Amino acid sequence: MSLFKSIATFGGFTLISRVTGFVRDMVLAYFMGASALADAFVVAFKLPNLFRSLFAEGAFTSAFVPLFSQKLVTEGKKRSVFFAAQAMMILAVIVGLLVVLFELLMPYVVAILAPGFHNDAGKIELAIELCRITFPFLLLISIVSFQGGILNSLEKFAAPAAAPIILNLTIIFSAFVFVPFMPTPAHGFALGITVAGVLEMLWLHIFLRRAGIVLHPYLHLSKIMRNPEIKTLFKRIAPGIVGAGIYQINMAVDTILVSLAGSGAISWLYYANRLQQLPLGVVGAAISVALLPILSKFLKAKDTNNARTAQDKAVEYGLLLSFPAAVLLIVLAQPIVTFLFRHGQFTTADATQTAYAVIAYSVGLPCYVITKALMPNFFARGDTVTPVKYSFWVFVTNLSFNIILMQYFGHIGIAMATTIAAFVSLGQYICGLKRRGYWQFKKQLLVKMSKIIFAAIVMGCGVWWFLYAVQSYFPRYLTSNLYVFGVLACSGILALAIFITAAKILHIIDFRELLGAMRRKNV
Repeated sequence: MSLFKSIATFGGFTLISRVTGFVRDMVLAYFMGASALADAFVVAFKLPNLFRSLFAEGAFTSAFVPLFSQKLVTEGKKRSVFFAAQAMMILAVIVGLLVVLFELLMPYVVAILAPGFHNDAGKIELAIELCRITFPFLLLISIVSFQGGILNSLEKFAAPAAAPIILNLTIIFSAFVFVPFMPTPAHGFALGITVAGVLEMLWLHIFLRRAGIVLHPYLHLSKIMRNPEIKTLFKRIAPGIVGAGIYQINMAVDTILVSLAGSGAISWLYYANRLQQLPLGVVGAAISVALLPILSKFLKAKDTNNARTAQDKAVEYGLLLSFPAAVLLIVLAQPIVTFLFRHGQFTTADATQTAYAVIAYSVGLPCYVITKALMPNFFARGDTVTPVKYSFWVFVTNLSFNIILMQYFGHIGIAMATTIAAFVSLGQYICGLKRRGYWQFKKQLLVKMSKIIFAAIVMGCGVWWFLYAVQSYFPRYLTSNLYVFGVLACSGILALAIFITAAKILHIIDFRELLGAMRRKNV
């Protein structure tokens, strides 16, 4: 499968997931708004996800997928599946023990994670209850991500990309199935999260069986630990765990600081981050997931030319899809947030504060996407140490600017610090790859990127002018969701027309080439 087709497959299902995710967030906003109840739920939702990149998409999967992909090439499916079963057993034991430990120590965990909750009576007790309900999701989603890694290595991207849709739909249906029978809506939604983990695991199990892969539990832990391949896996995981740990500390620090910024601040940042995650998940995650097994196989075959071509294409596709998205999020932040979330308990003031954070996050969006496109170049070579070093400096940058900027801008300062850290992270990856001779910007790629940026800015100016005209003639259009929807629809059509026209004039997009890429089986 070609890189473009892999990205399109994974990104397409991820887009559906993000759309259902917005419906999910609209339901959450309707029932809980940006209240103390919502803040407690967001902490409970974030807690298992703080460790998710440690044991799921992050350290474990990034080390496992290249090894598994290379074993498929050299040793065949049977030996590879046996290795995968042993690796998954180790993962389940480690994460299972962590879940039990955290369930016992949850009052202390929440006190550290959200110290600002002590100022609101009953808020920290509620957060502890909700976290105990949601934390088993960590074990379930770790297994789900592991199953997805195996399918991605087999170049089967659809089912893993569709799995998060189950989480969103389960939380939506929780409003009817669990919420009416629980003490608060937050309890019902928290239960829905854990139930979704079970459903996702069963979903991917079905597709693994269709691919002829059955992961039987391998209970001889002592034999597993003596396996030299498992030892190699752990050697690669160790730096990744440190790096993911730094990232999670970074996220935890954000949560701690924003909990001190007053009631509602956690929710404002959560909803803003959800908007940023649409293009980041659809584009950034899709490129990273699709590129890793492809690069691993090219490098194993010592096909450096195709490896460099794949990396070039990944960066080009990343900027082509993320920069216009970032421009539109900046220009249309207020109407987008108003349309999606201003319902029920979520007020106009909440929408305004969320929109400011969306703008601050969006400036760094292209940096995050391109970084995700460059990161697999290290993992595919078995280098999990260098990304750890980069993570440390990103953490230092983010923490420093968090402390400085939140004093003046509150929750918006935290979003601004995240964007500054994104620029630092991208700079490190570009310099690091160039210094090692793994990859560098070619002149043709730089020219193409410059054209993409110019076309996106022209598009943004056109949409801004249209929005300015609407506000001049209909200053109160934001008071009606019907008018907001109409403005967003017209803005989207205008943006698409301007960008496609500019792309055609500047020769940015060759649609025949894209159609050819969808048919090709390689880069």
